[in-house]
Amino acid sequence: MPFTSVRDTDVHYEVEGQGPGLVLVHGTGGDADKVFGNVVHHFTATRTVVRPNFSGSGQTVDDGAELSVDLIAEQVATATREAVRGPVDLLGFSLGAVAAAAVAATHPDLVRRLILVGGWAHSTGPRDTFYFETSRKLLDTDRDLFKRFSALTGFSPAALDSFGHQGLAQSLDDAWPPPGIGRQIDLGAQVDIRALLPSITAPTLVVGFAGDNMIPLEGSRQLHAAIPGSRLVEIDEGHMDWFADPTRLIALTRDFLDEPAPAAA
Repeated sequence: MPFTSVRDTDVHYEVEGQGPGLVLVHGTGGDADKVFGNVVHHFTATRTVVRPNFSGSGQTVDDGAELSVDLIAEQVATATREAVRGPVDLLGFSLGAVAAAAVAATHPDLVRRLILVGGWAHSTGPRDTFYFETSRKLLDTDRDLFKRFSALTGFSPAALDSFGHQGLAQSLDDAWPPPGIGRQIDLGAQVDIRALLPSITAPTLVVGFAGDNMIPLEGSRQLHAAIPGSRLVEIDEGHMDWFADPTRLIALTRDFLDEPAPAAA
């Protein structure tokens, strides 16, 4: 069970497979297994897959202080350097996409290619502020209602219907959310990485979800507009639909990572 230390944090990460490094970074309320447990085996035959847990998730332990993008980015970068020789391919989902973008901007030597899934550039707008405030109030007031709100905004209507009445009822019995999620929600409300994005030099694929009511598609469009030379793919799904069927995301990831390197200028 590997750990590494950075800035008063013992960062837990999973590592398996062999070959060039592929780092997968979870989002708010997720962890290495919950988000990527059904994905990792698709890559381990040809990749060393690293899945760090940033503060508030998994077995990572810190002092419980307020989180920052800089902190979780350093946790990801440190675990990556500890686990595998770089440069690596880096995929981040949701808040993990924010962290991954920050890593690529501040550690350009570490990142070969970058994939940002369901991410966003800043939370300063009225809708995003309202969303994160509502999430936090629900978490603090009634965790059952928080779970319902997260499902209704995280999954598309079609995905929710596919779970059936029993499946949705059973979801309320899940031990989720983890104790550290409140700090991650608070961080989500403070995100503003717009100043970092133009510094990203790694070839970048941005994947946004047209049916996303949690992190609206506009967030991915903002990332794409600010990252030089990036490519945007829009998928007609909800924020977390791919948890149930990651086939399309896996295919997009494989295709992008297998592309020839850009010609030197």
